[in-house]
Amino acid sequence: MSVADGTGVDPVNGGGDRTAVAADCEDGPVLISARFNGPTGSANGGYAAGRFAQALLRADPATVVPGRPVRVTLRRPPPLDTELRVVRTAEDALNVETGGDPVTLIAEAEAVDGSIGGLAGPVDGSASPAGEPTVPPVDLATAEAASARYPGHDAHPFPDCYVCGPRRPDGLRVFAGPVGDGRTAAPFVVPDDRTVPTVWAALDCPGGWAVLAAGRPYLLGRMTATVAALPAPGQRCVVVGELIETSGRKAEVRTTLYDAAGQPLAAARATWIAIAGPAAG
Repeated sequence: MSVADGTGVDPVNGGGDRTAVAADCEDGPVLISARFNGPTGSANGGYAAGRFAQALLRADPATVVPGRPVRVTLRRPPPLDTELRVVRTAEDALNVETGGDPVTLIAEAEAVDGSIGGLAGPVDGSASPAGEPTVPPVDLATAEAASARYPGHDAHPFPDCYVCGPRRPDGLRVFAGPVGDGRTAAPFVVPDDRTVPTVWAALDCPGGWAVLAAGRPYLLGRMTATVAALPAPGQRCVVVGELIETSGRKAEVRTTLYDAAGQPLAAARATWIAIAGPAAG
């Protein structure tokens, strides 16, 4: 789903207004098509984060850059069908912002490594960041059974979400249901037009559904991910999510994407923020 609360306050750490940004070096713009929405009117948080990560890595959306995990913090809901400026503030950091005067900060992206708690890639099957385990895999049959128990079939705060919305026959249809111990799982059929941001999107919502509950929606605030390989179009994969901890409005989750043979392809850790959102439906 998507993203920060629109207040201009850091959705993860609190603090002051982060909308005023000094531009050091500007790259080409990013535009997110309306089909990649999360909540109505804004982008799916994982997809948007993946686009911003690829911009940081100076890579086109279909190019994997192994070993370069990126952390994206969403400061505002990313708008759809809108050109967003990419302002490089350092070699391994950038801001994404709207144009105009004043500019509005949408997101920040930075390359990270395991020494500061980010995900270290490529994923090797044992750990994703330094010392941080991947979510244990389940087989495809278990994921399919969990998907039948997906809570969003009955009540969903954002039913048109590109990733997990039951009203999106053209979406990814990643319906993550419970498998016990605070974990979720879902099958993921890779679309023909898959890209690195598609993988970030598939990693996004299954983590959220590890903490989402009726009447208490959450949105993505921060996501750190690494992609080791793109799955082939049409491949049946499994994505698993796990709740790490909750603290006040925040929930820490992690997710891992596996191929059908149980080999990890990508992993993420994310912070989700509880909001006073729309009634589920």
